[in-house]
Amino acid sequence: MADGILAQLNKASSAEEFFTLLGVNYDPKIVNVARLHILRRMGQYLAGEEFAGASDEVVAERCRAVLERAYADFVASSPIDQRVFKVLKDAVAPQPSKGPTLVQIGTLK
Repeated sequence: MADGILAQLNKASSAEEFFTLLGVNYDPKIVNVARLHILRRMGQYLAGEEFAGASDEVVAERCRAVLERAYADFVASSPIDQRVFKVLKDAVAPQPSKGPTLVQIGTLK
């Protein structure tokens, strides 16, 4: 018996394999720039899904819809705009303001 779609996706080693397994069309130029971002966003969307008791066909269709949604996010805007990774979020996070440094007068010469 063939592996279910989740097992197949778990074995996938590239973004292109995800698109192929799920039958989602894509522009290689977009995937080349945003592959990790798309897969990360897909994972974020899948975190809210519950697959217990669902047939493999239903699971495959839901995964396909989630991948299409994640891919569409990066067709419409760049990885910098989407900021799915912490390092990109931190880059625009407000920095705590530092007050003036207090120096004791006795230490000044």
